Amino acid sequence: MTASNKKKTQKPEIKFDYHTIIIGTGPGGEGAAMNLAKQNKNVAIIERYESVGGGCTHWGTIPSKALRYSVLRLIEFKNTPLFSSAAQGLNLTFPDILQQASSVIRKQTNLRSTFYNRNGVNLIHGEGSFVDKNTVAIRKQDGGVETITAQNIIIATGSRPYQPPEVNFSHPRVYDSDSILSLSHSPRSIIIYGAGVIGCEYASIFKGLGVKVDLINTRDRLLEFLDNEFSDSLSYHLNSGKTTIRSGEECKQVETLDDCVVLHTQSGKKIKADCILWANGRTGNTNRLNLEAVDLKANSRGQIEINGNYQTGVENIYAIGDVIGYPSLASAAFDQGRIAANAILNGVAGSALIENIPTGIYTIPEISSVGKTEEQLTAAKIPYEVGKAQFKHLARAQMAQSEVGGLKLLFHTETKEILGIHCFGQNASEIVHIGQAIMQQTNGGNNIEYFVNTTFNYPTMAEAYRVAALNGLNRLL
Repeated sequence: MTASNKKKTQKPEIKFDYHTIIIGTGPGGEGAAMNLAKQNKNVAIIERYESVGGGCTHWGTIPSKALRYSVLRLIEFKNTPLFSSAAQGLNLTFPDILQQASSVIRKQTNLRSTFYNRNGVNLIHGEGSFVDKNTVAIRKQDGGVETITAQNIIIATGSRPYQPPEVNFSHPRVYDSDSILSLSHSPRSIIIYGAGVIGCEYASIFKGLGVKVDLINTRDRLLEFLDNEFSDSLSYHLNSGKTTIRSGEECKQVETLDDCVVLHTQSGKKIKADCILWANGRTGNTNRLNLEAVDLKANSRGQIEINGNYQTGVENIYAIGDVIGYPSLASAAFDQGRIAANAILNGVAGSALIENIPTGIYTIPEISSVGKTEEQLTAAKIPYEVGKAQFKHLARAQMAQSEVGGLKLLFHTETKEILGIHCFGQNASEIVHIGQAIMQQTNGGNNIEYFVNTTFNYPTMAEAYRVAALNGLNRLL
């Protein structure tokens, strides 16, 4: 066969509309889209709602943290001696703080929309689902359907609150962590079922508004993944005033009445409140993707299995963010999107999420940690020492009336390598990053003595690192 004949028998190259289609505009989808667009790839991103940002911006991270911030400012105002007399008659309702949260959401969605415009990413509104491994059908709000194709597809559809079928979520007194943002009044009492991160954060918000809260914890202690000392500290601060934590309880029935709800527990208790917030688990948004068309299957939690390159069982289809499960953090999802884009561009991811991902829990007081807990180090038989600083001893904390909490550093007794950082109190999620930066250093750079030998601004909350480092080093034999 001649060379010319060979050329004629070659299969024509398949032409797609896009290099990559991304389904979902949350942090993961945005991270992937921006990375691919910066490499001059033709990208389309699909969003089922009117505004970009996904659950993170509209129902999860941004609104809940904005609500919490408004309540925190109110508490500080009332507790500061200089302003307390003026604040006596000041009260905020849940709709009041929702207005502030709504303004933040608008700013975030407007900002994020400009990212796609500036970088030439085609934003398509509608609900995407698979036709085949290279084709996505987009159902528009008017009922029309648009079909587009791509060489690669990234699933970044996020998650939604888990709704057990035996609970009547259509009742006006029953909410989940999405629908609670439609609450149009301040209840006098609320049951929060589920004492995970979301449940504890909303318990802080409602407690700060003076609402009677029953926080139902299905486990023996709050947030068991935390260092025990800080889990106990959170319990102490939440379990006061009008708030009651009920640990080790399971739901038997949610009874919905015209004027209240009653939670019946497996232990025989009956707990009555104006409404209930069900905050017990989340499910990946895969049920409407038509995964069967590409021979993919989600697990019982709606999550998709992936490999180290964020590839699913179909080579050209990737998945990132809450839809793949752990760590289910907005911060991690953005990095997953960026890493998945690298895998598409280069055949391999080339990098991975850092081993020690920081945890930020926006309760009142705030909690943040990175690395190992004392319990984990003890179980692994790793020799460690503890350095502590209490915020009440810091000048900056005294000025700001934020003396609750402190910083704990765990470090190796021989190498002095920092193994874990745990912070409880105002701005904990900011403070922890100082130590995290040192933990990431290599070739001896990760050493607790850094905080003794480096001069920081004074007065600052960062001073806690110097105090804790000296405290810990003085414990060494």
